[in-house]
Amino acid sequence: MELMSREVGGRENLGFLDKDYRNYIYQKRKTNMEKGDAGAILQYFHKMQVKDSSSFYSVQLDEDDMIKNMFWADSRSIIDYGLFVDVICFDTTYRTNEYGKPFAPILGVNHHKQTIVFGAALLYEESADSFTWLFETFLEAMSGKQPKTILTDQSAAMAKAISEEVIMHHHDLSQSNSANKGLGK
Repeated sequence: MELMSREVGGRENLGFLDKDYRNYIYQKRKTNMEKGDAGAILQYFHKMQVKDSSSFYSVQLDEDDMIKNMFWADSRSIIDYGLFVDVICFDTTYRTNEYGKPFAPILGVNHHKQTIVFGAALLYEESADSFTWLFETFLEAMSGKQPKTILTDQSAAMAKAISEEVIMHHHDLSQSNSANKGLGK
């Protein structure tokens, strides 16, 4: 909102009010998630934790208490990460879900050169704020253990979040989907 105001020489030149902007964003998010979807997601995560008390999930809400981002990992993923933490791959080019939102699997490779899943996230948007939340949440799930190398697509927002949030040895901004080739796909 501030950026738009500066671009047009002040809020009075925008042609809409802060409230109009918030209502637009609220409506857009509301239409993207059908009634009952949020409850179903939370119920699924709750059941996952009842079955597997070592599993982890986190949901980020926006200022209107609507789901913005979510991350989850089961206990097998957390154990595998502890064993194969050397290289992880973040790729948000998948948009096969019905909401058209970025799906972010967090992948690695085991000692048999097989792709393994360390966790997954659904993001509302590909912003530095969303990626920062995701990386903080991922590290929380993994007991703060940082990867040595992170392979990503060419997302500037992701690179910014990694440089601000994750202290690591190496980060590679790969060509889009080339990380998948390195994971044996």
